[in-house]
Amino acid sequence: MPDDRQAQVAALVALLRRPGARWTEIAAEVLTEGSALTVLRRQLGAGETLFADDPIQDALDAARNELQAWAVDGIGIHTLLDDTYPARLRDIHQMPPVVFTRGTLAEDRRAVAVVGTRKPTDQGIGIAQTCATALAESGITVVSGLAAGIDTAAHTAALRAGGRTVAVIGTGVNRYYPAGNRSLQNQIVKDGLVLSQFWPEAPPGKHTFPMRNAVMSGYAAATVVVEAAYRSGARMQARLALQHGRPVVLADSLLQHDWAREYAKRPGVYVVSTANELVATVDHIVRQIPDSPQALEGLPRLVDL
Repeated sequence: MPDDRQAQVAALVALLRRPGARWTEIAAEVLTEGSALTVLRRQLGAGETLFADDPIQDALDAARNELQAWAVDGIGIHTLLDDTYPARLRDIHQMPPVVFTRGTLAEDRRAVAVVGTRKPTDQGIGIAQTCATALAESGITVVSGLAAGIDTAAHTAALRAGGRTVAVIGTGVNRYYPAGNRSLQNQIVKDGLVLSQFWPEAPPGKHTFPMRNAVMSGYAAATVVVEAAYRSGARMQARLALQHGRPVVLADSLLQHDWAREYAKRPGVYVVSTANELVATVDHIVRQIPDSPQALEGLPRLVDL
């Protein structure tokens, strides 16, 4: 990478590696300054000149060593100062300061998340597969979280249809979780993209999956929820998607839950009763996706399917 970009990326990594670093605050500060180097110099209390024994130089050297190792390992790193950073993520409050990738980057303006429970019914699996297949065949990127159940069905169907799929995961890109999806994850790296906001070796944790759902919602232009209980990441993603101004599509079987009935009353939420209606509704939404992600807010609710 060019020297100036390398210095900025190394500075951001150094900032994020500091003990107790608050990533959201760092992201806001770096964006305000327009320079991670400036923020690093201020935080470490050093001057503008970098000497060999300067703590900033030590931090930058350590970060550069990490960057080199990631590059050798085939890992992409994209910071909020880079043109390669996913544009739609800049529109959300939970914007991560950096994302790591394996696979092929693309604009993915027409991307839809398909999410649901890890323990789906056969009907739920069928709906997820039908939706993902139709999306893929229409040239729409299928986004999901690589979890067992609905996520796995959506990724697999998109790949089988020859389409693009993006896995937004709750671990580092060097981890496989669940272990049973190792081959699927490798296939997505080959034919699509695996993206994470966590350090490459980061293990799964209780806090990582809610954070993953926020980024997945932000990356996609809309979210389809196939099956989800009250305490589930899929329900959380529906809430986050609405906060992000993204349309949400709910299968009507979800109306057995209080949360789904409450969400169904909100603008931008679509309820469908069959797989065909789901596909038609998603098609309706995708046709309205503008060039600017901010313009997604306030999309009209579909009344007649």
